[in-house]
Amino acid sequence: MYYGSEFVSKAMEAWAYQYRVDLDFIRPGRPVENGYIESFNGRLRDECLNVQVFFALIDVHEKLERWRHDYNRVRPHSALNDRAPYDFDRAVDSKEHSRRVHRWAANGVRRGA
Repeated sequence: MYYGSEFVSKAMEAWAYQYRVDLDFIRPGRPVENGYIESFNGRLRDECLNVQVFFALIDVHEKLERWRHDYNRVRPHSALNDRAPYDFDRAVDSKEHSRRVHRWAANGVRRGA
C-alpha cells in the first residue's frame, strides 16, 4: 500500500488491528514497488475521477460502476492479448474446464462422479 497520509492515521491502524489486517507499506518515493496498482490508480484518476463531477454518493457509485464495467468488460487490454479482462477470464476458465474434462476422460473418470 502507498505510504500516504491517509494510511498513517490512528483510525486506519485501529481498523487493521481489529480485523487482523497486516499493513504493508511501500517505501516512500518508490511507487514502482507496486506498479500494477499504481498504473490502475492512475487510469482511474485520469479517466474517471478527474473528468467527472459528483453530486451525491449515489452519483459516485453509478459513475464508478459504469467506468468499472467499461474497464473490465469492454475495453481491450494489451497485456491480455487485446481482450477485456472479463473475456480473458472466460477464455481461461473455458480452457481449464476443457483440460479437466480431458484429464477425466484420459483417467476413465466420468464427469460428475
